[in-house]
Amino acid sequence: MELSDFSRVLTHLRKEKGVSQLKAAQALGVSQSLLSHYERGIRECGLLFLVRAADYYGVTVDYLLGRSYEKNGTTITVDELADEDAAGRGNTGVRSMLPTLNKKLICNSVSIIMDTLAKINDKTLINEVSGYLGISVYKMYRMLYNANPENSPMLFGADEKSYSYMSDAAMNTAQAKIQEQLSRICGDDCTRGAIDLSQENIKNIYPVLSTSLFNLLQNAENKIGARKK
Repeated sequence: MELSDFSRVLTHLRKEKGVSQLKAAQALGVSQSLLSHYERGIRECGLLFLVRAADYYGVTVDYLLGRSYEKNGTTITVDELADEDAAGRGNTGVRSMLPTLNKKLICNSVSIIMDTLAKINDKTLINEVSGYLGISVYKMYRMLYNANPENSPMLFGADEKSYSYMSDAAMNTAQAKIQEQLSRICGDDCTRGAIDLSQENIKNIYPVLSTSLFNLLQNAENKIGARKK
């Protein structure tokens, strides 16, 4: 069990339920000081407390442990995801479920990002975010393209030795501009209006697409080593 994930989720659930630490401790059959240790990540709980907490807050054990963004523990499948490509273009010939699943995770997540940008309605921000995402696609496509030596390099302007470094530099520049623009737009409050990307708000606005986004976030954190798989 990753204590940092567990303590974070446990604290969030109590606050979301709107109960004091003392009241929650009484309901869970532990002292307030012990619950405080759990919520601060000082001590690791036992299995009995884990089950009690899951029942008390109405979530799964996986959610409590930070292993799932879905409180009910449902397993995501390809058929359960909305497909932004309503016409089904590009699906012909896809024989594996894994590429299809990941395509939907990425496309649906990007849809939420672009919809958020539309609500903010800032031209600079839209251009920089779109550029950052576009360069990442360019870089991945070119890596696949270069894998076949028969593909002509004439399609690209940047030579094979430098395109990766140039892409990284451009993405870093875009990231800096995005952060600068967000600070200018939000001021001291980046939770207001269109930039309210809290988990509950995203679920309310995008009841289907949110499943893709939260799974993508968890997969990404697994990749960077922030969470145990």
